[in-house]
Order: sequence, then structure tokens, then C-alpha cells
Amino acid sequence: MKKNLISILILGLLVVNVILTAIMMFSVTSTAKKTGALVTNIATVLNIEVGDKEEEKETTVQLTDTLPMDIEKLTIPLKRSTITNADGTVTTDQTTHYCLVEVTLLMNSKHEDYEQYATSMDSYSGMLKDLINGVIGSHTLEELQNSSEAVKDEILKKIQSEYKLMFIYRVTFRSIMYQ
Repeated sequence: MKKNLISILILGLLVVNVILTAIMMFSVTSTAKKTGALVTNIATVLNIEVGDKEEEKETTVQLTDTLPMDIEKLTIPLKRSTITNADGTVTTDQTTHYCLVEVTLLMNSKHEDYEQYATSMDSYSGMLKDLINGVIGSHTLEELQNSSEAVKDEILKKIQSEYKLMFIYRVTFRSIMYQ
């Protein structure tokens, strides 16, 4: 008889638990939806793009529409690292590190600006090399080893913002070596 009474008590507590969980889920879900709507409204007012679909479409280019532009090997001196010692003093690494990199710029041949610049891309290679030198040279050896994807993105954003070459949609490293 005690076992049945305990089983009934456990069943009752289980039902109460399920009911309270359902109530909590409905209240949290509605609050989360309202918060999401508020954030979207604030982002719209501040002109911040939240999950921009056009940007995703633009970076998705068919392989048949992609044309590579190879940049020859570049030897780039890297920024010196700073080291914080155990006693809190900061020292600069006295070794000069270099990066030997071969870069490929992927171009969208279906982009409206491609026709305008396609024939003269070789004449822009000097400017592009200088830009790549500047971006990679502003990073330390450790930064480059740990976040080469971020460096690629930085190079791409700089090419698109400074030279308005929007048909270049990706930067890749064919080979990269550090010393």
C-alpha cells in the first residue's frame, strides 16, 4: 500500500512539473520573440544589417563564373611581437620574421563591374601587392598563424573599400610559409 501511495505521489509531482515547464516555456518563448523583434527594430533604425541575405548571395559564385588572378610570391616582413614577462614588463621580439605567401584573388565574371576592369587587372597588380603587403605586414607572426582567415577577410575588405573592386569576392593563399 505504501508503494502505491508513493507511486501516486511521484506521478502527481511529475504532472505538476510538466504543467509548470509548459507554462514557463510559453512565457519564455513569447518574451524571446518580443526581444528579437525589438533588437531587429533597433538595428533597422541604426542601419545595422542583421543577417543580410544579399551579401550571402553575392559571395556564392558558381565555379564556372570564377576566374582566378594569381599574385606572385611576396616576401613580407612581419610586425614584431611584444612579449609580456612574468614580472609584468613588456619586451619586443628582436627577431625579424618574414612571411612568404602566394595569393590568389577570385573574381566573379558575372559581376557588372567585371567587364570594366577585366582587361586591365594586370596593371592593378602593383597596387594590389602593396595593399596585401600592408595588411599582412601589420600583423605579428602569431596573429598570422592563428588567424589567417581573418587576414584574408581583411585583405578582401580593404580591396573592396579602397579600390571598389567588388567583383573580387574571395582571397586565398596558395601557399604560405613563415620564418
